[in-house]
Amino acid sequence: MTVELGLIADIGATNARFAMADTNGIYDEKILKCADYAGIDLAAKDYLHMVGASGAGKAPSKASFAMAGPVQDEFFKMTNHPWSFNIEEVRKALSLQSLHIMNDFHAIGLSVAHLRPEDVRQLGGGEAIHGAAIGIIGPGTGLGVSSLFWDGQAYRPNPCEGGHVTMPARTQREFDVLRYLRHKYRHVSAERVCSGKGLVNVYNALRALDERQDLTERSPEQISADAMNGQCDLCHEALTMMILFLGRVAGNLALTLNAKGGIYIAGGIISQLGPYFYDSDFRKEFISKGRFEDYLQTIPTFVIENPLVAFTGLHADLFAKKQQ
Repeated sequence: MTVELGLIADIGATNARFAMADTNGIYDEKILKCADYAGIDLAAKDYLHMVGASGAGKAPSKASFAMAGPVQDEFFKMTNHPWSFNIEEVRKALSLQSLHIMNDFHAIGLSVAHLRPEDVRQLGGGEAIHGAAIGIIGPGTGLGVSSLFWDGQAYRPNPCEGGHVTMPARTQREFDVLRYLRHKYRHVSAERVCSGKGLVNVYNALRALDERQDLTERSPEQISADAMNGQCDLCHEALTMMILFLGRVAGNLALTLNAKGGIYIAGGIISQLGPYFYDSDFRKEFISKGRFEDYLQTIPTFVIENPLVAFTGLHADLFAKKQQ
C-alpha cells in the first residue's frame, strides 16, 4: 500500500521549520534560515533535497504551511520578512497536488487540542473550562495572536492580527519609551515592544532616554542573555519591561475573549527564557485589571514549551479528516 506523503512547514521571519509527515506521524524535522533563501520555494526544495524526498516515490503530494502574516487571497506577503509569492505558482514549483497556506497562529490553534502534558506548563492559578474560549499569544520575531471557539463539537481556530493593537503604558517610564518609539513608528503596536524586534526597540529607547553611550547595540539574543546573566542592567530592564507589556496584552486578550478556556503563550522567545520568565511578574501584570482582578485570577495561563508545536496542527490539517 502506498503511503501518502505530506510536507509541513512553520515559517516565521527568522526560521523556516520543515518536516515530512504521513498518517503515522512527523519526521525529518529541520530548521533553515529564511535569510539564506530568495523565496519559500527554494527553501522547500533545499529541504526536500536534504532529506532525500525529491525523487520519484519519495516526494510529498501535498503540503500545509504556517506563515507569519495574514492569509487573504492567492498572493501571500510576510509581515516581517521580504518573502512574497503566489500560492499556486509555489504549488506548481514544488510539484504538489495541493498546497494550503495558513496563518502561523492558526496552526498553533489547531495544535492546542493535541497538546501533551509535557508540552505545556501552567503559570499561576485558575482552571480551564472545557468549551470556553481560548486565547493564544506569542512573541517571536513578531507577535502572533489567535483564538479558539467551541462550535458544540470541536474547537475552531480564529486567526487574527491582534499583535498590532495599540500598546498602552501604565508608568511614566513606559510612557517615555512609547513616546520615543512614536518618533520611529506611526503606530506603536504591541508587536513593536512584545517581540524579538520589540525587545531591541525597548532596549534602544531606554538607552537613548538614559543617554547610555557606554552601551552598544545588541541583538534580541544578546539582550536576553545579558539580562539573564546579570551583565547589563539596562538589558534586564528592557527584558522585564517587555514581559510586563506581554502580560498586559495577554490580560486584555483574556478579557476581550472571556477566555475561560485559558490563555496559551507560544513563541520561541518565552520558551528560551525559562526560569527568568516563570519568576517574572508576567502573571501579576496579566491579572492587574482593577475591578476585574478576581475575574482574571480564575483564567489559567499556560506556556507552550514545545518549539515545534505548529507541526501538530499542520499534520492535523493534512491528515486528520482522512483518519476520521
